[in-house]
Amino acid sequence: MKILKKLSMLLVVSMIATLFSACGTTQNSETRSKKDVPKSISISYVKSPLNVPSIVEKREKLFENEFSKDNMKITYPEITEGSKMTEAVAAGSLDFCNAIGATSVILAAANGVDIKIIGVYSRAPKAFTIMAKDPSIKSVKDLKGKKVVGPKGTILHQLLLGALEKENLKASDVQFINMGIPDGVSALLSGSAEAALVAGPSVDNAKKNGAHVVTTGEGILDATIVIGVSGKFLKKYPDIAKRYLKVHDKSLSFMENSKDKAYSLTSEETKLSLEQVKAMYDLYDFNPKVTDKDIKDLNDTKDFLVKNGMLKKNIDIKSLIVNIK
Repeated sequence: MKILKKLSMLLVVSMIATLFSACGTTQNSETRSKKDVPKSISISYVKSPLNVPSIVEKREKLFENEFSKDNMKITYPEITEGSKMTEAVAAGSLDFCNAIGATSVILAAANGVDIKIIGVYSRAPKAFTIMAKDPSIKSVKDLKGKKVVGPKGTILHQLLLGALEKENLKASDVQFINMGIPDGVSALLSGSAEAALVAGPSVDNAKKNGAHVVTTGEGILDATIVIGVSGKFLKKYPDIAKRYLKVHDKSLSFMENSKDKAYSLTSEETKLSLEQVKAMYDLYDFNPKVTDKDIKDLNDTKDFLVKNGMLKKNIDIKSLIVNIK
């Protein structure tokens, strides 16, 4: 009888110990879960030239709807320059670059910034142009000896050099002056430059003031804009990055199923007319999947940077791309 009592007591003690152990495991699991969730997520917000997914995500509070259940705060710093975005990533103040030029990512990565590409934001070769006002400038060949203005080290600059090469011309065959798009358009319209590198709504505005398109990026480059993420953030919070892309997919579904609403939101945010938004919308491919063609375009961009002395260190493009879906 004593033996049975001892066995019973041991069994009870064992059950209690197991119960407390399970509770401790649950608490540890909950603690770990909380630690694995950041308090806030910073996502760059760039609405121009026509970043419809970003506009839908912000206006429809798609990220807030996804992450508020974990008490995460969403911030949208309006950083419009790619170099400034990568600086913020390096400083730890920006987690996701929602729409950043591949040029900026490649240059930053080559300079030691821990940044990764988790998707393509858009491709819009027809939205990037070389424009002129003089009616005698009808083709890229006519740019020889002319003054061309535009932003250096960008997709537009890459377009100019690619267009010249296609016509067996060299960079030295034109007088290139580094200038932002608004100032470039002003220089073109005032006659202080014969050609300008123009993208987005500025193309339509320049046309209304007598300028015309000499060429677009079609057949020269894909004008790839990507979705970037801090490599440090991605390593620490891979599940958050996955959920981020799911939200991005929701914005694309919204654009497909509620197109008129998407047009309206974009018009309100960019101050473009609905007609302008609709005309520009069809120039964009927002499919986020990174294809072999995208990788080729990214490698072409890298080669462009090396060829023009802007990239001194070689970098493996595929090492920058992370498939997290």
